[in-house]
Amino acid sequence: MNTSTAMIAMGGNSISPKGGTGKIEEQFERTRQAFDGISHFVERGYNLCINHGNGPQVGNEVLRMELTQNTVPSLPLGVCVASTQGSIGYMIQQCLQNKLREMKIDREVVTLVSQVIVDKNDNSFKEPTKFIGKRYAKKEAAKMTSQYGWHFKEQEEGKYRRVVPSPMPKYIMHGKSIKALVDRGTIVIASGGGGIPVYNNGFGKLEGLDAVIDKDYSAAKMGRIIRAQELWIITDVDSVYEKFGSPNQNRISSMTKKEAERLHDKGLFQQGSIAPKIRAAIHFLKHHGDKVIITSIPRIEDALNGSAGTEIRNEA
Repeated sequence: MNTSTAMIAMGGNSISPKGGTGKIEEQFERTRQAFDGISHFVERGYNLCINHGNGPQVGNEVLRMELTQNTVPSLPLGVCVASTQGSIGYMIQQCLQNKLREMKIDREVVTLVSQVIVDKNDNSFKEPTKFIGKRYAKKEAAKMTSQYGWHFKEQEEGKYRRVVPSPMPKYIMHGKSIKALVDRGTIVIASGGGGIPVYNNGFGKLEGLDAVIDKDYSAAKMGRIIRAQELWIITDVDSVYEKFGSPNQNRISSMTKKEAERLHDKGLFQQGSIAPKIRAAIHFLKHHGDKVIITSIPRIEDALNGSAGTEIRNEA
């Protein structure tokens, strides 16, 4: 029986894809489909910790706040992150628990609300870069900037999304508890949405911040805490590509950490999409892990068998 530990980072778009309605029924169906893929890890006996993105969901949560601000008090962005940890964690927990029962596997699944300490002076608070929420035409984005004071950037040609601060995670709270659960075979969903951003106010107290932490960086940190051998970054493409989207894009089936660093430094990975995942992979391998796999939900089983995805390893 495999006794390896894997840290799995699931993209928020896996649950609420681009072009979808965002309705809860659709999100549950997407979650069920996603965790059919994750069940392959369970069949192989992995110990698991899972985190997830929340870009689409937290954007919608904030928009609800703005639309109802004259009826109910608004909540800050950090509290909205906490809310999505609960709601997305609930969907994942229920769908995965049901799948395990179907497989006749007796393992518990738990969701932990997780705070992550960041630097309140992180440069991202001056230059927000994290995309959240829906895509808007330029005119709609300008209207919302005027109405709500939000910052927008063009993510795709003619499509704009709100950007918010995304500070680097420094320390994940509750790490000992998470590791203890993972080590005993419990499947743990933690640091959802990258974690709830907090900082130490200098008097031994934690205070919340309005930001959304990148879930891949948090997954790399969490992987160190639970001593995971493997980090799996599940995204919407089956592999890593050089010059992705160009006529001469090139699929990469495997590379070493040094090769990943070299290609990243040459600017061959798309910023805002795959480049941050490569940086998270490098961080994980530099500090603890054996390998990182980047792939999509439909190719998880093939990637486990070594016939899909991109594998990044430390040098032999």
